[in-house]
Amino acid sequence: MTTTLSPPAVVRPAAPVPRSDRRRRIALRVLALVILYGLWEVAARTTRNPTFIPSAGAVWHQLIQTSTVHDGVRGYSGHLLIEHLGVSLRRILIGSVIGVAGGLVLGVLMGVVSWLRVVTEPVVTFVRALPPLAYFSLFIIWFGIDETPKLWLLSIAALPPVAVATAAAVQGAPTGLVEAARALGAGRWAVVRDVTLPNALPEIFTGVRLAVGMAYSSVVAAETINGVPGIGGMVRDAQRYSQTDVVVLGLFAIGLSGLLIDALLRTAENRLIPWRGRA
Repeated sequence: MTTTLSPPAVVRPAAPVPRSDRRRRIALRVLALVILYGLWEVAARTTRNPTFIPSAGAVWHQLIQTSTVHDGVRGYSGHLLIEHLGVSLRRILIGSVIGVAGGLVLGVLMGVVSWLRVVTEPVVTFVRALPPLAYFSLFIIWFGIDETPKLWLLSIAALPPVAVATAAAVQGAPTGLVEAARALGAGRWAVVRDVTLPNALPEIFTGVRLAVGMAYSSVVAAETINGVPGIGGMVRDAQRYSQTDVVVLGLFAIGLSGLLIDALLRTAENRLIPWRGRA
């Protein structure tokens, strides 16, 4: 009796997006931006209170002021806007890398070792439910007001999403593939390395994107203490002096750089996991 093996399924590249659809998407996004800008200007002129709602022109003026040296003043608080943003991005990068690495290791262990999952899952859920400022004060008591508490805060904020996503993906590995690998003589950790983790990569990447978003949303909290230079520290200082146009500028800087980082993560995901969403 002969057994015929069917050839492996070929992962076909996704069909390119038609040029007309691409133009339609761009047009819709431009239209949305124009509408938002119009609503912003209407709100600013209606309130006539720049402390409450600054105009787009005032925010643009602060962009120029904080990006240059004017009247002997260098940017904002002695640092240019790009320098504030660069310091915050460095903190986010370090904190995200530590949190993602720790969450990946913890998530794999939670997914493989059942008793460890029972012990650690409530702790991870508890930490995930805490707002960053709830434990930032504790980190300041332990580590002072320099970089260490900020990095700890961003790392702890980034860890739970990756741990939860990784644990769920490892637990949800196809039983047939796992049993087939074991039947061929693979040990537990070989199965995890060669079968479970490749299958879990899409969910893990989703957790990574959520983790980076959590770290980014926590940067203002991380920079409330001794946060200058830093975009969160700049926003915090501007809030204290009712400089709403600087606050809005800082929010734009955080949001736009966050969009760029998420786009880079999605590009990496498409390159590393080309089979996601395809037959």
